[in-house]
Amino acid sequence: RLGVSGGLGVDPVKGLEWAVGKTGLQLLIAGLLVTPLRKTTGVSLIKFRRALGLSAFFFILLHLLVWLVLDIQLRWGEIWADILKRPYITIGMTGFLVLIPLAITSNNRSVRRLGAAAWGRLHRLTYLAVAAGAIHYLMVVKAWPLEPVLYCVGVGALLLLRVRFRALLVAGSGPANPETHAAAQHLAASPARRLWSTLR
Repeated sequence: RLGVSGGLGVDPVKGLEWAVGKTGLQLLIAGLLVTPLRKTTGVSLIKFRRALGLSAFFFILLHLLVWLVLDIQLRWGEIWADILKRPYITIGMTGFLVLIPLAITSNNRSVRRLGAAAWGRLHRLTYLAVAAGAIHYLMVVKAWPLEPVLYCVGVGALLLLRVRFRALLVAGSGPANPETHAAAQHLAASPARRLWSTLR
């Protein structure tokens, strides 16, 4: 079995599958870093975020194709059985499916058609996709080696940073600010809804 730090390992197909999947996850995390980096250091890489997201999607698509065509060799009965019975494949597939509408709408025309607010809400699904990718990476090795654990911790920290930035924004709004009422509703919401509404 391919190790998480073993490069191409013994099996070149498994090695390729692992390498492109890991690259896709790294690109997703890089896209997630853009906003915290801008807010903490002033360095803005916003113009690269769309390219990072699309590159991540294509690497993850390649990861899926390597698994389907070279590894499983399009044995559809086995493919569906794996998706349904193996949690790490179910989670990985969920992350990929979430990325499809994001890739399709990663263009200026979609922003105009959907409206900036709706487009932004849709693209919050990035957080679900990157979390699914990190969990998939941890589960696929069926152990607790350091590298996938660090990926999960890093993704969790970045998502918490998004929550923190939003909380600071709400705390900094004055009594006359129109966001005050929305902030009160936000604090009254359930923890799950509060976390979801904060990640933007």
